[in-house]
Amino acid sequence: MAPTEYRPLLMRANRLLGSALIEHNLVKFEDLEAANERLLEVAASGQVRQSSVLSILVYEKKVMREEDLLHHVVDDHGVGVVDLRGYEVPEEVKKEIDLDACWATWTVPFDREEDFHFVATAYYLSPAVRSHWEKKLGGQIIWQATTMDIIADFLDRVAAERGDANKVKTGTRNPFSGGSKPTAPAAPGANAGPPPPSSSHIPFPSISKPATTH
Repeated sequence: MAPTEYRPLLMRANRLLGSALIEHNLVKFEDLEAANERLLEVAASGQVRQSSVLSILVYEKKVMREEDLLHHVVDDHGVGVVDLRGYEVPEEVKKEIDLDACWATWTVPFDREEDFHFVATAYYLSPAVRSHWEKKLGGQIIWQATTMDIIADFLDRVAAERGDANKVKTGTRNPFSGGSKPTAPAAPGANAGPPPPSSSHIPFPSISKPATTH
């Protein structure tokens, strides 16, 4: 990642997410202050993947649960949920994914149908994240909530596929050839808009309330 290019976006995304977590009583002010101090340390070291105030709060400080954030986004904001680990992302969408921007915002565009863009994010409560992708993608966005683990897993797979494709171009054998990617549908959001092609509604593993069906 190019830290100088995406650092302002990363820091703004995290700052506004932290403010939202306080506003919605999902974390205590003193815990957020401590997490923000830690975020500055991590970001200064150039560790982009670890430069997440949410990750620090959930996994390092252990003062909140990501599940509680997901419940809030689903219940209070009417956002659907998606598990990208089995979702077949169209190749044309995958090719356009900006991995650096995705890591900076913990957000992934994963499907498109006409003027509708389907976007999964662990940072839905950050206005900076929503604003960035709305400007970048244009059209209408159907937001889907997901976890940091699922975002990271997806981005790692895309990066691996791109690296593998480069190896194939230079004559190196594809180490993943012969494998098949499992297909599992994703739940479209409760927002108005068309579902991704050939999708159906599935419950999210850590959420008791699945996305509203059409």
